[in-house]
Amino acid sequence: LFLPAFQDLFGVSMVVPLMNLHIKSLGASHTVAGIIGSLYGIMQLFSSTFVGCWSDIVGRQYSLLACILLSALGYFLLGASTTVFLFAISRVPVGIFKHTLSISKALLSDLVSERDRPLVMGRFNAASSVGFILGPVVGGYLTELKDGFYQTSFLCAFIFLLNAGLVWMLPWSEENTGSRECQQGKKGTDSFSAKANHDLHFKSTTNGAMASDSLFQSPWVQFTTVLKRIKGIACSDLWDIFLVRLLMSVTILLYYSNFSLALEERFGLKPLFAGYLMSYSSALGVLAGCLLGPITRLYQHNTYRILLHSSTLTCTLILLYASARSIWMVILSSTFLAFSTTIGRTCIIDLELTIGGNEASGTLLGVGQSVTSVGRIVAPLLSGIAQEFSPCGPPSLGVGLALAAILIMNANKQKYCSHGNVKLKNQ
Repeated sequence: LFLPAFQDLFGVSMVVPLMNLHIKSLGASHTVAGIIGSLYGIMQLFSSTFVGCWSDIVGRQYSLLACILLSALGYFLLGASTTVFLFAISRVPVGIFKHTLSISKALLSDLVSERDRPLVMGRFNAASSVGFILGPVVGGYLTELKDGFYQTSFLCAFIFLLNAGLVWMLPWSEENTGSRECQQGKKGTDSFSAKANHDLHFKSTTNGAMASDSLFQSPWVQFTTVLKRIKGIACSDLWDIFLVRLLMSVTILLYYSNFSLALEERFGLKPLFAGYLMSYSSALGVLAGCLLGPITRLYQHNTYRILLHSSTLTCTLILLYASARSIWMVILSSTFLAFSTTIGRTCIIDLELTIGGNEASGTLLGVGQSVTSVGRIVAPLLSGIAQEFSPCGPPSLGVGLALAAILIMNANKQKYCSHGNVKLKNQ
């Protein structure tokens, strides 16, 4: 699963930075380009919850394969787009079905114990982040060639087809899963205890049977089941976790919203330096994902405490950046911010799954993605208003939102800790 995650973001990050240039070369105005970009975000906002819930009903294999193949179709159409209309059409299947990473995370949460979930999720994020670092470099090189954008889009579509083949080859049957778990136990790895292996095998068998039955249900029955599950999540007591996720997402987006412009206005630095600094932060984020194992052991697998401390550190570092008087303070804050944001992003997902339950992991991750999409819609507006007052306005506003998230976590401390204690007793 780590290899398809790497290839997924590698292919996407080759294409996405070039899309604005391509649509302008087709004769679209800035307004039309902005509308198409916004429509993609809106489709992601509404589809992520439905697709995640659908993966809980029909099973991870079928939903993941469908999302990969339809995303490949979207990038193939993008490579064939010679008009603005075709360009807009190509974004529809990608906007609706490009939730491959979310379903992969849901599959990982099904496969590993709760104790090991932050570690595995951290490595998964690290693998995908490496693809995001390398992709723009390869895409920039390919675009220099004749018809470079079209070649890059077709290459991205081919990568998604390759991912579909890799997912199809995964050991989906219960027999293969059980034998693999026994081999892991004999090797003495600490990924699963014997009890966790037995529970996992029973759960995979049960879920596999349910998924097979659900796959042959009518689309109307599947649709109504999806709506019932979404209603159940909406009426649950998870509002505070999703609110914390929204506030921290907007905080990070505000930090990056005018990063290049602020460095130029405050310190007279060229955008190239900001690009190098963001790549440096991305590389450190990969390292942070690999360090989640020792960190969770240090905190005795208390995800709530890790999230609280990482959010507090994020708030402090953004405040340091907003008040920095020299570029070295900016570099220092960016260095540690890469660690705190990566750790916090993984922990909030783990907390959602711990309190919400693994049975609806696809739905929970889908709702979480929708919450993040709301942040992507709100953050540019807040950033524009804040920049009217100062270049430091957006990060300063982000500090206030991060403080609100920390206060919400402190107010609900008892709920998080009680769930954490139950989890450790079960293990």
